[in-house]
Amino acid sequence: MSCGLEYPPELLALICAYVYASGIPSRVPSLDPLYLHEAGVPTALPTSYPPSSWSEPVSRRTLASLMLVNHAWSEAARPWLWRKIEVRLPHGWLSFVEEISGVEDGEVAEEEAVRAVDESITEAAHAALAAKIGQGEALDAEAERKIKESILQELGGPDSSIPPELLSPPASRDPSPRRLRQKSKSPARWKLMRSISDAVQDLMGRSGDGVYVPAIHDPRPGRFINHIDFNHFRTIGMRRLVGEGVNNRFVTGERLEAVLKEAPNLTSFGATEYMDGALTLSVLKELLLRGTPSRGRGQPIRGRGFVVEDPNDWDAEDIARRRECKELEAIDLTGCVSVVFVNALTDFVNTHMLSPPSDSDSSEDEDGRPQRRGRPPRIRFQEEPVTFPGLQRLSLRGAKSISPQILSTFVTAFPSLTHLDLSSTRVGPDLLVALAAALTVQLQSLSLARCVRLTGSSMRNFLVSAPAARYITELNLYGDSTFPNPMSAEEFRDVFTTAPCFTSGELVYLDISSAPLDEELLGDIPVQPKLRSLGLSYIPGLPLKDVSAFVLGKAAQVEVLTLLGTSPELVRVPPRQASITLHSQIIRPLCTPPFSFSLTGNAPPAAPATRLRVIELATPLLSVLGGGATAWRIVRSKGGRGWYVDTASGWVSGPEGAVLRRDLEKEHPWRSALDQLADANGNVSSGIGWHARKMEVLYGHGLLGREDGLYGAVSFAYQG
Repeated sequence: MSCGLEYPPELLALICAYVYASGIPSRVPSLDPLYLHEAGVPTALPTSYPPSSWSEPVSRRTLASLMLVNHAWSEAARPWLWRKIEVRLPHGWLSFVEEISGVEDGEVAEEEAVRAVDESITEAAHAALAAKIGQGEALDAEAERKIKESILQELGGPDSSIPPELLSPPASRDPSPRRLRQKSKSPARWKLMRSISDAVQDLMGRSGDGVYVPAIHDPRPGRFINHIDFNHFRTIGMRRLVGEGVNNRFVTGERLEAVLKEAPNLTSFGATEYMDGALTLSVLKELLLRGTPSRGRGQPIRGRGFVVEDPNDWDAEDIARRRECKELEAIDLTGCVSVVFVNALTDFVNTHMLSPPSDSDSSEDEDGRPQRRGRPPRIRFQEEPVTFPGLQRLSLRGAKSISPQILSTFVTAFPSLTHLDLSSTRVGPDLLVALAAALTVQLQSLSLARCVRLTGSSMRNFLVSAPAARYITELNLYGDSTFPNPMSAEEFRDVFTTAPCFTSGELVYLDISSAPLDEELLGDIPVQPKLRSLGLSYIPGLPLKDVSAFVLGKAAQVEVLTLLGTSPELVRVPPRQASITLHSQIIRPLCTPPFSFSLTGNAPPAAPATRLRVIELATPLLSVLGGGATAWRIVRSKGGRGWYVDTASGWVSGPEGAVLRRDLEKEHPWRSALDQLADANGNVSSGIGWHARKMEVLYGHGLLGREDGLYGAVSFAYQG
């Protein structure tokens, strides 16, 4: 007996769901890169060894193997294999487009749509008749033909979402106004299949037989897709001419729009600078105008349910289709700066988000006659700009070409934000004022690094008094010597002593690099018992003893510390002396176990005073450190960043859960993995590093999340 007959489909689908979920990283990270070698069974704990989850390739290979067992396992595993799509190679993208949306030729695509509708109606009529008379009985061809005609009649009504030209064979079509449109197009395939299934259910329900007809099988996998990103997409190295790269792009707006139309359950989308030329206005509509915002501009503030759509509107079909799609929950537009994208976003904001001019401000009527203010000649509904309540996580890091006005209007249209990355953008103080006035925004992770147009007072007022900033646990205010943080010492003191995100003690990530810190200002920071990653770079006047005292007394749980260009003992002295100072004032008091003596020799060694195990340093100082001292080694990123790492420390799974061990033996797999990274001397993947500069938004892991590809390079390789 086959496995498909032994177990119900629901159980097989649940097993495949667990296999897929096993490749998703834990929400409580270990802060370390993923260990990809043989490391035993994942623990689901925040551990470095064994890892807290399987790697994604292992999860996908397991699902692919399950598809080869039999038909039942194939049907159970197929939705999970298509759930997350990472576009990597150009020709793989073209194959994906063909699999999801079919051919690109309009006439051929319409012929395929007609054929699919005819085959689906025939299949539905066959299934309905089989369910009605029972399995094993001979089917009457005449009865099946009548059921098919009834389905066609049901679909041919005035309220049908299927164009009439798709319900008739090509040779019998008559010219219709719908076919003569300039923008003629067929509905999405999933919409066609759903309409046919609903028509069959309505027909069987009216017959009074109470027969259940299963949904029509759709071979296209677009409805399974939940996640699409271009994080790994490259065209470099393909030996293409400049003209080919400009005129014959792989990722075009038409192809991307066709894919998005066939993905009604898409909730996460990631774009990069390598394909931002495909982010046209129609693509932005397909991404954002889904679910609740599908109607777009034009719905009145009151009486929304009484809005009647124009049946002759060319966009009526798109609006109806998008209304049945899920809203996006996360969108990552890191580094998107192309003219196409900026113009499309500007048009989208002007069309759907900016409030129209009020007619009450005019002092003349339509005929030019003056009239009194406050008494318009006719009653008009006030149109409300569209909002997007479903989107919770947004990254616009590095989108420097977007104007401040468009950026402010766009961001404030998302009333449910929890993760927001605006680093290296032209965001202005008006955006923080608007976010402070939003009562529904509750940010958990916020990044405002290198925002040159922000003022210190606007940042101070937002962090201190805004309800949206009350529950922040990850805060990135990074600045460097080129673009320092604009807040003054007094403004930082107000933030440290009165901002709820600081006084609550819930911060787990904090970067205040380039802040004008001194011993007194560090003393004003409340105790942070949960802080795990701390950025204190580009503060040349801050002594190392003050940094050591702060970590020891108020942030003992910190595991990662950045000190690029910080402290006169590391910046203004010869490199060899800086190396000695680093060990004597930071590593020895914070990372080394205290001396202990036992006559029996059985007493366990005392733990170090803090959990500090990774220190980010400037490249000249790392060069002086050479091979490191004892277990401390230098790990370099793919770019310009580097870290001084205690290879004998790591989160290891034990009988009582995850334990931070500081005495790993040289043969331990995790210590060997860190030694391999150190020996690679920067020849590593883009996801290797600590203390991310970019927020992970597609999964919601924030500034403690891990990414690879281009997103990983922005997080761990680039200095800015």
